[in-house]
Amino acid sequence: MSDARIFLIDDEEEMRRSTAQALQLFGLEVDTFSSAEDVLELVGYSFAGVVISDIRMPGMDGMTLLQRVREVDVEIPVILVTGHGDVQLAVKAMREGVYDFLEKPFTVQNLAGIARRALDRRNLVLENRRLRAVAGKRDDIEARLPGRTQAMVDLRYRLRAIGATDADTLVIGETGVGKEVVARALHDTSGRADRPFVAINCAALPENLIESELFGHEAGAFPGALRPRYGKFEHARGGTILLDEIGSLPYDLQAKFLRVLQERVITRLGSNEPVPLDVRFIATSKVDLEAEVAAGRFRADLLYRLNVATLRVPSLAQRRADIPLLFLQLVREAAARYLRSDIDVPPELMTEIAERVWPGNVRELRNAADRLVLGLDLKPDEGQAPAESQRLADKVATYERGVIASALAAHGGSLRPVYELLGISRKTLYEKMQKYGLDRKLSSADNDFAA
Repeated sequence: MSDARIFLIDDEEEMRRSTAQALQLFGLEVDTFSSAEDVLELVGYSFAGVVISDIRMPGMDGMTLLQRVREVDVEIPVILVTGHGDVQLAVKAMREGVYDFLEKPFTVQNLAGIARRALDRRNLVLENRRLRAVAGKRDDIEARLPGRTQAMVDLRYRLRAIGATDADTLVIGETGVGKEVVARALHDTSGRADRPFVAINCAALPENLIESELFGHEAGAFPGALRPRYGKFEHARGGTILLDEIGSLPYDLQAKFLRVLQERVITRLGSNEPVPLDVRFIATSKVDLEAEVAAGRFRADLLYRLNVATLRVPSLAQRRADIPLLFLQLVREAAARYLRSDIDVPPELMTEIAERVWPGNVRELRNAADRLVLGLDLKPDEGQAPAESQRLADKVATYERGVIASALAAHGGSLRPVYELLGISRKTLYEKMQKYGLDRKLSSADNDFAA
């Protein structure tokens, strides 16, 4: 566990320093933080450590941090500390998946023991993932980006090839397809995985402070700049910077960003001293940047510089055969996140899910899975325009395809229980799968296809 570390977050400097020193005396590696926001840039799917956080803090509190960390990886141990003896808060934290909950004052021996057990658990989780990958089963990338359609197989292949390099990458796809998931996977498979992952929403940057936010400033650079400040580029410190929706970057700022890409240096506002920048850039876009170039809203030279490596994330409409499998995985993840029992999805609901149009892509599908797990009305037809009239034969074919696809997903791709359940012969099942373009490997890579 040479890479195992403890991230300790507490807004009280004296408490933070004394706790870290005490844990270090027990042989534990500790990094301290005064705010929870800084930690989110460092934890990822391959994070080999444990998070210990105070609950009551300005800005992001410990409960919110717990939720955000579990969105990244539900198996990262989070230990929460409170000085308020709030029983209801402790119960809520346990329900939301906290590893352990301590009340101040606590003994360092107790905290160190809990932290060691949490590190051991995390080490076992990561080792199990590595062994599964070596054994030829689903690896981290396939777990994050599941799917058996050729579009997803190609995406994972290219991601693994590009991820190991330092190449700047452009990720293109519709809203909700998982562009940030792809970007995080690129970061976690690179040599920069243990450095910060800084996500910047270009569409949300305040226009009057955008240069200061990205490049930083010196004291007195503009009214209100009372002290020097690192920008987000400099804050990445050898890690990865995600520029989300780069098409929203103001045109006049694109030229300055192009210089950063080419020379890997920045200059803070109010300074003439260049600062070397050791980062990898990943940009995402939901719009066609070539069309933006033609319209004069995006610089052609910036597009060519970003276009060294490009990953196109398919929409659900482009990989409809993956929808049943993906929905079942999202239901399992939602059940784990909300600490609910596994839920059996009825075949008729799977048929509706497979037939529905998902303009919000994976994000919308995940919301539907969450509602199902929480016992809310899924309303599969909510907010959709009435379907165009179809011939009876088309409707029957659509229904039949959905039933077969959901049965394949439910039985892990094994054919015998599927054709026995449906009351048809093996030959008939093969013919219908070929007719509807269904892959017999709709489930995990280790399916049993024996008859």
